[in-house]
Amino acid sequence: MFSATLLLLGVLFTVRGTRAQSVSQPDGHITVSEGTSLELRCNYSSTYGASVYLFWYVQHPSQNLQLLLKYVAGNTLVNGIKDFQAEFKKSESTFHLRKSSAHWSDSGVYFCAVSDTVPETAGGAEHKPPETLEFSETQ
Repeated sequence: MFSATLLLLGVLFTVRGTRAQSVSQPDGHITVSEGTSLELRCNYSSTYGASVYLFWYVQHPSQNLQLLLKYVAGNTLVNGIKDFQAEFKKSESTFHLRKSSAHWSDSGVYFCAVSDTVPETAGGAEHKPPETLEFSETQ
């Protein structure tokens, strides 16, 4: 049997000026058993009430960053690669990532990102405390 540990890293893309948004990932290091469901929480805020783009990324060990899924507009349930899904809940300011059956190959660093839709140059990115997903053998 295997278990998984997830590392979540929130990223904030800020826009120069008075607008601001942020993300937080309240979970830290997460361990799940292979075949069980997983949920990685992402809470966001946007002080100006404009539309936002939301993203989930993963970086597997010794690999490049990979986009799992993104919310731009429309359907609030977003299907991504590798059977990941996220649901945009504007009323709760959440964009939680879910998978119904975790696999050892899901081990990696995960992070949520938010950006506004205003066509301005983005400023720096703010990193939040990371969360990891790793799989390990259990007896």
